[in-house]
Amino acid sequence: MAIKKGRSVGKSSWSHRQTPYLLPVTTIWGKHNNKIKKRIAQIIIQNSFYFYLYAKNISLEEWRINMSFTIMTDSTANLPQKMIEREQIAVLSLTFHVDGCEYEGNPETSGVASETVYQWLEEKKTIGTSMVNMDTAYGSACHILERGEDLLYIGLASHLSGTYQAVSLVLEELQEKYPEQIICMVDSQAASFGEGLLVKFAADLRRKGKSIEQVYRWCMKNRFHICHEFTVGDLFYLKRGGRISSTTAVIGTALHVKPVLYMNEDGQVLQVGKVRGRKKAMDLLISRMKERAIDPEKHTVCISHSGCRKDAEYLAAKIQETFGTKHVMISVLDPVIGIHAGPGALALFYYGNRQ
Repeated sequence: MAIKKGRSVGKSSWSHRQTPYLLPVTTIWGKHNNKIKKRIAQIIIQNSFYFYLYAKNISLEEWRINMSFTIMTDSTANLPQKMIEREQIAVLSLTFHVDGCEYEGNPETSGVASETVYQWLEEKKTIGTSMVNMDTAYGSACHILERGEDLLYIGLASHLSGTYQAVSLVLEELQEKYPEQIICMVDSQAASFGEGLLVKFAADLRRKGKSIEQVYRWCMKNRFHICHEFTVGDLFYLKRGGRISSTTAVIGTALHVKPVLYMNEDGQVLQVGKVRGRKKAMDLLISRMKERAIDPEKHTVCISHSGCRKDAEYLAAKIQETFGTKHVMISVLDPVIGIHAGPGALALFYYGNRQ
């Protein structure tokens, strides 16, 4: 989706949003613009700015994050809570419901651990999921825009959920209400840590001083370089989701067949191959990464799992050994995605050639 522009940016080196309590030099000095008076004014302004940061107990790095633009994403991005807080990312929560009760998809706010959800699945409880509530999305976005901040939304693949379309409608409506702000929307064509990895790249670029427009263009260009590949522990959940037939699920379970799947550039989940045994499935994930990864030693690699941390740690160790990757992030698969993948799912995400 194209960038929504309500105002022009980059025409001056500063604005009232970038320097608190800043007054134009001409207000102080009138028509007198000699170099000495200008320099004195600059010193006053600079000292006032740093005094403001000191008084508010805000570091310069925190100010750079806060005063550029806000990144918003979904709870399905699987981002660690520490990263959400450090980068001050706004998170919209999808929901799941069981036994007549509804819970937020973010375990940090729902009060229900992901492990509990996977235990419910093993007990064959019926659990449903719902997309982001539009009123909640409206309120969260309003809170950001009312502060005078621009907004970059990176959402769950539109092929997997109606969340992206719903939030986009909300943001298009808000663009008319806040014409001075820039609002950008990116369909990540991803899920889980694939969506989260794109958010991480966006946050890294923002930290380096890139504008919202520059980050938006980078995300649109590189979102198809986020590779998603995974295997599952129980074929029942793929059958329930229509990914495989009942016959295939029964035979595959009896023969201990483990499918390896991936998400293509259209956001569709397709099968790469089938192997017998968990270890062979993980070996196939590594083999696929050898073929597709771009500079894996430089980029962060992410692993999500639904109750199989030992397998995730084994896979992380193999990746570090094989590719020399310095940073591998491991996270428990969020409940909303995990409900569809089932207990024992293991997913790998990295920067590479997705086609």
